[in-house]
Amino acid sequence: MCTTLTILAVAAVLFAYGRLRPDLVAICATLSLVLFNVLTPEEALSGFAHPLVAMMAGLFVVGGGIFGTGLAKRLGAAIVGLAGSNDTRLFVLLMLATAFVGAFVSNTGTVALMIPIVVSLARRARIPVSRLLMPLAFAGSLGGMLTLIGTPPNLIVRDALVEAGYEPLGFFSFTPIGILCLAAGIVVLLPLSKKYLAHRSARDARSVGKTLRQLTKEYSIERRMACVSVSPDSPVIGYTPRELDVHRRYGLTIIEVRRQGMQGLRVLNRVEQYALADVPLQGGDELYVSGPAERVTTFCAEQGLKQSAQDAAEPMLHFYDVGLAEVLLLPAASVVGQTVEEADFRQTYGLNILGIRRQDTYLLDHIKHRRLQASDILLVQGPWKHMERLGRLDGKEWVVIGRPSEQASRVTLDYKAPLAGVIMLLMVVCMAWDVIPIAPVTAVVVAAVAMIATGCVRGVEAAYKAIDWGSLILFGAMLPMSTALEKTGATHYLSTALVDAVGGMGPYALLAAVYVATSLLTFFISNTVTAVLMAPIALSAASTAGVSAVPMLMAVTVAASMCFASPFSTPPNALVLSMGGYRPIDYLRTGLPLQVVIGLLMMVALPLLYGF
Repeated sequence: MCTTLTILAVAAVLFAYGRLRPDLVAICATLSLVLFNVLTPEEALSGFAHPLVAMMAGLFVVGGGIFGTGLAKRLGAAIVGLAGSNDTRLFVLLMLATAFVGAFVSNTGTVALMIPIVVSLARRARIPVSRLLMPLAFAGSLGGMLTLIGTPPNLIVRDALVEAGYEPLGFFSFTPIGILCLAAGIVVLLPLSKKYLAHRSARDARSVGKTLRQLTKEYSIERRMACVSVSPDSPVIGYTPRELDVHRRYGLTIIEVRRQGMQGLRVLNRVEQYALADVPLQGGDELYVSGPAERVTTFCAEQGLKQSAQDAAEPMLHFYDVGLAEVLLLPAASVVGQTVEEADFRQTYGLNILGIRRQDTYLLDHIKHRRLQASDILLVQGPWKHMERLGRLDGKEWVVIGRPSEQASRVTLDYKAPLAGVIMLLMVVCMAWDVIPIAPVTAVVVAAVAMIATGCVRGVEAAYKAIDWGSLILFGAMLPMSTALEKTGATHYLSTALVDAVGGMGPYALLAAVYVATSLLTFFISNTVTAVLMAPIALSAASTAGVSAVPMLMAVTVAASMCFASPFSTPPNALVLSMGGYRPIDYLRTGLPLQVVIGLLMMVALPLLYGF
């Protein structure tokens, strides 16, 4: 027992020290338990086989689909947009919107998603952004208490209760507590944010570098473009753009072929983009062509095409499958001295050259006959995978400016947002209603696979990137610690000491002791690890005292999740630290009163809702 408690204490110190990665500390702690023969190798690895690990991984992927399709951003912007310029209404709706999104996806991702929305709204309403960013981070954590999947501690205590023989908590069992916490957060933070946060000097959150829209505007691409649709009886059907030889015959360039399917059923809407010249055209295809307007008219008249009217407020180009990037030609490039037609980027690299920036001059017309020079910057367009491959080939010949793979990951597949919403809704229904014979972990994994299979997540690689592997390893490596505490009798010892100290004062005093101990622990280690360690202790203490474990375990999850007094206790708190221009004292002034208020509220609410 002494060995286990010593390893736990050292791990806690290293977690608090913060110089080593938490997942590395967790692995070393578990490895130490094996080396000292506290755990067998099988017991040490059992954490990674736990269903909660698979569930957490699946939830990361589902969250990636919600973010990647722009569904979360659309919901947040719609709700927050109701506020107008009233700062109080904006504050309240911001908290509600963030908490709602955070109830279903990771609070870190929720806060990261909402930051640009908040910055934009704060500028429009002329409110200091520092007044909103910290409450935004707190709202992400408060929203996690609204549902079972909102935060990892909820899943941990649910699993602990099931293993102890209690009825499993339902999907919305946490909702009453979450509503109380959220209400307390709004009431407490509204005045405190005005007093302590409104005068901080926030960092400018504007992005660095050119966005895809900036490139489109800089090279005036859409001003020279037109959209024409292929009618069902057009003679171009079955021919490829290369076979039509549009550039030679009409002086036009087909930049993109866009094909949509299932338009009658919005949930299954599909959009395909082609930037290459070898795609046979079909009826209903949209061709985005660049060139003089009179030649576009001639092209349409001769080939049975119809020019589509475009909303001036809506961008013509989208970047779901096709992107843009700038390429700087180096003096040693083999294409220097060749014309664009001779360089043939389309055939060699699967990319189109749409424009050339030569010093301060933009060459946009008659591109095929332009001769390339060293230091030219080429605007290239094509499939994202070809962009990424060109970036890997750069070196002596050219440099791809920016990171196309990161640009692609930031493009929202907004036409898939309804489908992502249906997948998430079905997952929630399966988890919320016990009459459906599907285990929660199965529902989550199926939803994650559906997000990948339907393209709401850009393939398996994007799914892997959506998963926070550090959190998974931390969680899987720390689960055996609770086994070690139980195996060596440390759990019984600590729970007995807790009951001996305050048990004689009644169950309310025991509940308060569990809550305070958990809350203090979150100052030094993450809320997930805190829940893993405190859940078995609270369970054993309740058993020793002869009271229900449900309010005790609920105290653990609330105290572990409601950690606001330190900038490093949760990732959302750390995420807004520099952007809001905050100091650690600001978290103490604003977050500690909120923690105290929620703690006092829970001492009354938990026994009333769940009973001793």
